Amino acid sequence: MDTVGLFAGIGGLEIGLNQAGFTTTLMCEIDPAARQVLNSQFDGVDTVADVRKLRALPTGTELVAAGFPCQDLSQAGRTAGITGSRSGLVGEVFRLIKRKQGPKWLLLENVPFMLQLDRGAAMHHLTQTLTELGYRWAYRVVDARSFGLPQRRHRVVMLASRSEDPRAVLFSGNAQPPTELLNADDPCGFYWTEGRTGLGWAVNGVPTIKSGSTVGIASPPAVWLPGRGIVTLGINGAERLQGFPVGWTLPAIDAGARAGSRWRLVGNAVSTRMSKWVGEQLIESHQPYDGQADIEVTSRWPTAAWGDKTGSFIAGGVTSLWPEAQPLDPIEKFLEDSAPLSPRATAGFLKRAKAGSLRFAPNFLAEVENHLDAMTTTGMTA
Repeated sequence: MDTVGLFAGIGGLEIGLNQAGFTTTLMCEIDPAARQVLNSQFDGVDTVADVRKLRALPTGTELVAAGFPCQDLSQAGRTAGITGSRSGLVGEVFRLIKRKQGPKWLLLENVPFMLQLDRGAAMHHLTQTLTELGYRWAYRVVDARSFGLPQRRHRVVMLASRSEDPRAVLFSGNAQPPTELLNADDPCGFYWTEGRTGLGWAVNGVPTIKSGSTVGIASPPAVWLPGRGIVTLGINGAERLQGFPVGWTLPAIDAGARAGSRWRLVGNAVSTRMSKWVGEQLIESHQPYDGQADIEVTSRWPTAAWGDKTGSFIAGGVTSLWPEAQPLDPIEKFLEDSAPLSPRATAGFLKRAKAGSLRFAPNFLAEVENHLDAMTTTGMTA
């Protein structure tokens, strides 16, 4: 299928779809640094800066992929809602697909918080608009760890089509995640910046990689290696944890971006392994979806649902965020450019941790204190 990527970022959706056999013909991205990455990494693919100036989709487009801006939907953002200045741009997607000879498929991706923001108003807007345009839609929340990446990253994946059944595509897999037990030597990822309110704790992995600050200050998670120290994830490891090759975002520096802005690009990106899975499901044949046991959505939006002109329904048979269960890569494989957590960061975290009421894994705080002593002894102050 010929594919157009809207709000393409650094191409996370497009890489995975291309690996599954799709052909990207056009990408749209307004951020100059991200667009520089696209122009450098996708040879021969045209890019457009402003989706609002794109008059129509190229002839023959069969799939539109859009990881539309999440700043107004995320808990870490302004939570202005689906009509906010950034996330409201999803309306441009509807403008481009509403023609009768529109694409066969629409693929949307965003943060799970959109399911509960304004009591589900964002999802109601999306689903109602798609239904009015004649689309049947389906979505599910997916964990990137399902595809072997040790990053606990949950995202809403939505498929819609006028002619096909997206339920058979998205709901075909329902694996059970492995039991998360903490052994004495298991590495654990956490956010040292969240002190009293939370850690974003992850056993044998890291919590969701964040985009950092708007001024380009990186926000990497730390990894506790029991008996071996505490390190912070490097940008090379972060790129790989999103499924990108090392150095994928380096072209952004050529566009004048700060070095720390690479974290923003990576943190906002779509996991390429997740998009590859979607592409593979779109190509494979599936048994018709049996939704006889599904019930109508009456209150909160669930983690998996579908709808058409007859209503919106909970996908009762989809009980897992793991469509499949690929073997999880060890987090140590992603620490090639890690650095010790600095004394300043360590001391700040310890102060907040001791002042709060959070419960920690055995020996964790003791090893944090040992790490601070060792770093202070060596004279490291940054």
